[in-house]
Amino acid sequence: MPVPKRRMSRSNTHSRRSQWKAELTQLQSVKVHGQTKRIPRKLAKAYQSGLLSD
Repeated sequence: MPVPKRRMSRSNTHSRRSQWKAELTQLQSVKVHGQTKRIPRKLAKAYQSGLLSD
């Protein structure tokens, strides 16, 4: 992993960090106990099999 050779100024650090954005989780519609719910895609099978509940 590259390492900076010199100390980075505070303004450069803040401007670099401000470019990062988190992505929204992908939601999927799943029917659980007769109700349609929007849940994260990774948890769809767990909700359908009854491992997770609200």
